[in-house]
Amino acid sequence: MKMKKLTAAVLIAGLAFMVACKGKPKDSDIQAAVTTSLQATPQVAVDVKEGVVTLSGEVSSEAEKASVEAAAKSVKDVKTVANNITVAVAPVTTAPVATTPDDALTTAVAGVVKDFPGVSATVKDGVVSVAGELNAARWKTLKIALDALKPKKVDASGLKVK
Repeated sequence: MKMKKLTAAVLIAGLAFMVACKGKPKDSDIQAAVTTSLQATPQVAVDVKEGVVTLSGEVSSEAEKASVEAAAKSVKDVKTVANNITVAVAPVTTAPVATTPDDALTTAVAGVVKDFPGVSATVKDGVVSVAGELNAARWKTLKIALDALKPKKVDASGLKVK
């Protein structure tokens, strides 16, 4: 009688173990399925632990990040998705400062300064150096005209303003 009970208990335990093992999906199977669904984005890595999918890597936009997460969530047996994907930041480019070559700038400065008697200007390496004497209102007008020529700098250290 003891042997029958023991045999029955072992069979029931074995059957319960087989049912429990068969019903639980393997992480490796889930990882393979998610990786297959994300073939279009090979830069994204997939890791699975107890049905929780962790995504990592870098994509080019927030829309692509959301799309990858949705694709991972749609795979059978995925419990949740931890989306650790980063979005690449586009490099910031600044426009170069436009400077006029000295010969062209010298000609343009001479054309502006001719209307301001008692003032002279020279150009060297894109810097306009102003010398002479002017009242404050005329200096402001001259400065605006010289700045419009886009020099690197206007140096008025040789100018006396009244």
